[in-house]
Amino acid sequence: MKEQLDFIGIGIGPFNLSISALAYSLTDFQSRFFERKPHFAWHPGMLVPDCHMQTSFLKDLVSAVDPCNPFSFINYLVQKKKFYRFLTTEMRTVSRDEFSDYLGWAADNMDNLSFDAPVYAVDFDEKRRRFIIETQDGVWQARHVCVGIGKQPYLPECVNDISDDCFHASEMNLRKPTLAGKTVTIVGGGQSGADLFLNILRGEWGEPTHINWVSRRNNFNALDEAPFANEYFTPDYVTSFLGLEENTKQNMLAEQKMTSDGITAESLLAIYRELYHRFDVLGQPRNASLLPSRSLIALDKTGSRHQLKLHHKLDNGHDLLQSDVVIFATGYRTASPAVLSPLHQRLSVTTDGNYRINPDFTLDWQGPADNHLFAVNSSMQQHGISEPQLSLMAWRSANILNRAIGREHFDLSTSPSFIEWRSGINHAMTRNNNTADNQNSSDNHNLA
Repeated sequence: MKEQLDFIGIGIGPFNLSISALAYSLTDFQSRFFERKPHFAWHPGMLVPDCHMQTSFLKDLVSAVDPCNPFSFINYLVQKKKFYRFLTTEMRTVSRDEFSDYLGWAADNMDNLSFDAPVYAVDFDEKRRRFIIETQDGVWQARHVCVGIGKQPYLPECVNDISDDCFHASEMNLRKPTLAGKTVTIVGGGQSGADLFLNILRGEWGEPTHINWVSRRNNFNALDEAPFANEYFTPDYVTSFLGLEENTKQNMLAEQKMTSDGITAESLLAIYRELYHRFDVLGQPRNASLLPSRSLIALDKTGSRHQLKLHHKLDNGHDLLQSDVVIFATGYRTASPAVLSPLHQRLSVTTDGNYRINPDFTLDWQGPADNHLFAVNSSMQQHGISEPQLSLMAWRSANILNRAIGREHFDLSTSPSFIEWRSGINHAMTRNNNTADNQNSSDNHNLA
């Protein structure tokens, strides 16, 4: 049996990496994180050229709650000796390559991460009142466990086989397919689909004969980055969302979808300009088809080619496509972690079969109240549209650590939102308080 720890994390992606980074400021708190991969890697298959983040670089591992933490993005720039050149670029968002390098730099500088160390099972010892974590490195004990194994690539039901010419977008940069002289079809109208479409159109993997871009949406929709839409990605809104009824939550998630699943305006403009330059300026043959409002309902392979049957949801028609290569930019799905199987009977599940997660990011389990099972990137239905995004990563990590240590080490208080999300606010009291504050400020100024 290995040493007893306060906290063990399963999986080392950005979310558990954030918890590890913030835990560095805690004294008398022992943590370790395990990852089956041999080294840190953040969506390596999607690190394609000219691919940028959708969130500010300030929404890094730590800055929102601990800006002086050594694992901030700003400190990364300083340590890499590129702070001033970065400022000169005037970039609103950074490339995925650079953010991935930042995350890798942070991981390289933490001594509580174990790579090439899969976790096999998590159980609970009633006598010791500790979770028992079985790993390749041996058996560990911990008061708390956080599961952050990420999500699994989602594929349409009609997809039966994955191969070198039919695969998920998350594998693109790993497979590095040769697309020269081939017909290529991308299924999925979000940011990943846009990034692939632009790079394939530009011949990144060879000049294709033709490229199809299929989307269920009725257009290739822009990411909603309006100021008030960004309020969805704040602690205030998450707190408000938590108190809504389940049906209301589902309606709100559907309404807010383009705040997370849309395509950046920069990407859409780059695609449109590329199409215009090729077809209207250079007069090249139109070898690109944009196909919105269509769902893939059948996929068959005859010889070396794939046949896709598409259903048009607006006119109820059908299209048949012949394609040499099919790439699915169809997102990800939540999968129940197999490592929790020994505890399955003690865990509450929702109607859709996923583990029930409480407002404090703990799994609802039948066990001692002083021992917590946490989960990250698993509760969008409970916590809202921001849950799978990086935007509130540091805030959530601080919440988890505060809960684990049993005190408010991280100050998570905020000033009131400009938007009153819920009813029952005493508007008169708010106005009176503001008036009093303004009067006090005026009096102090006069005294000065």
